[in-house]
Amino acid sequence: MIELATYERKFREVDDLLLRLKGLVLVRALLEERGASETELREHGDEIVRVRAQLAALVATGSGALQH
Repeated sequence: MIELATYERKFREVDDLLLRLKGLVLVRALLEERGASETELREHGDEIVRVRAQLAALVATGSGALQH
């Protein structure tokens, strides 16, 4: 069984990454709307991909720990 403190820490990490991802997506849309350069949009998009990968990895490694 997973300890409560470990579960809470993982939940916080997931929550933080989701919040970061939402912010990145919203800011990228604003940048695009305001005519940002392709380089800026690509860099922002690259960061979105990295955060999505971090989130997926965290969820994948934590999923087995929650099963009984």
